[in-house]
Parts: sequence; C-alpha cells; structure tokens
Amino acid sequence: MIPALFVLYLVVEIAAVVWLGSAIGVGWTVLLFLATWAVGLWLMRSQFRRVFEQLQRAGEGRGSIGGAVADGALVTTGTVLLLVPGLVTGVLGLLMLAPPTRMLLRPLAVLVAGRRMAVVSATGAAGAGAYARSRATVVDGVVVEDVLVDDAPQRPMWGGPQAIEGEIVLPDPGAHRTDGGRAD
Repeated sequence: MIPALFVLYLVVEIAAVVWLGSAIGVGWTVLLFLATWAVGLWLMRSQFRRVFEQLQRAGEGRGSIGGAVADGALVTTGTVLLLVPGLVTGVLGLLMLAPPTRMLLRPLAVLVAGRRMAVVSATGAAGAGAYARSRATVVDGVVVEDVLVDDAPQRPMWGGPQAIEGEIVLPDPGAHRTDGGRAD
C-alpha cells in the first residue's frame, strides 16, 4: 500500500509541475515554489503561536480543548505537507495552515480523531497500559493468607509482576455463575 501511495504522489506532483511549467513557464513555476515555501514558513510560525495560545486558554477553562487540539493537528499536518517536496503538497499544506480552511476542516479532524480513539479504547491499547498487554489468567476467589514472594529491590519502576503465595477460596458455587463455580 505504501509503495502505491508513493508512486501516486510522484505521478501527481510530476504531472502538476509539468502542467504548470508548460502553462506559465519554468521561471514562474520556480517562483511559485519559492513563494509557497515563504508563505508557508510565515503561516507555520503564526499558526503554531495561535494554537499554543488556544491550548493555554483551554487549559485555563476559557476555550474548547477539542478545537485547540484539532487546530494543532491540522497545523501539524499542514506543516508536514509543506515540508514534503512538491507543488500539490505545498498548496494542500497552505490550505491546512490557513485559518478559514482550518475552521471548515476542524469538524472532520474531530470526527477522525474520535473514531481513532474509539478504536484504540475498544482494543485496550490506550488507558489500560500494561494490563492490556499482559496474558495473566484471572481467577475469581478470595486470598485467605498471603505472603509476597520474590520482592527483589531490582524491580522495574512500574512495579513489574509479583508472585503471591496463598490459598484461594472459591466463592459459593451456586452464586450466579454460569460455569458451576469452577475457576479453571
């Protein structure tokens, strides 16, 4: 998929440069590249400053955090598009950096980010941290006596796994269990 997108990018950019060069001339095409780059640098600087101010206002409770984050994502995407060589990507980057265009694209950015976070949350990749990656078996029961085993001081900062020795007392087998009270 990635090689196909790269080939598509190359074809679109080369076609745009050839078409523009034949329409307005090579000199004007080069001047347009330079103007796109200069305007892009100016917009990057001013819009990143504006996004940081939005984030500060949102942190103080005087603005929408969702709008500030969406604007930040759009400004970052526009900056990346400006850094990728090409006329088409440069124009798309300028459009994402322009405030009126961002205002129109903001709901789409929030929708895409919301869907992505829903997928991440549903798969357990975010929020659950190390628990999402563990393959431990959870046994329903009550620990009557516990003794911590292998409490070595060289344990990682996040806590790491612990082994607990003890006796597990199963709950009443008839207490609303579908598997008959077995914990295997």
